[in-house]
Amino acid sequence: MSKPSELRELSDEQLQFSMKSTQAELFRLRFQAATEKLDTPSNLRKRRREIARIKTIQRERQIAADRAAQK
Repeated sequence: MSKPSELRELSDEQLQFSMKSTQAELFRLRFQAATEKLDTPSNLRKRRREIARIKTIQRERQIAADRAAQK
């Protein structure tokens, strides 16, 4: 799991790649949970929170860009 400060250091492209890979991993974990072969259920929560962190940082950047464009 990445800390928000580590995620903020990433570029937009790296952040997007991290989002896609985390979503793919979450899908895989959900599939394992459905088939009752999930070893660590806490990983589901960790991946969901990481996706939320990435989306938050992307939104912060979008808001900052919009404000810069308005000035």
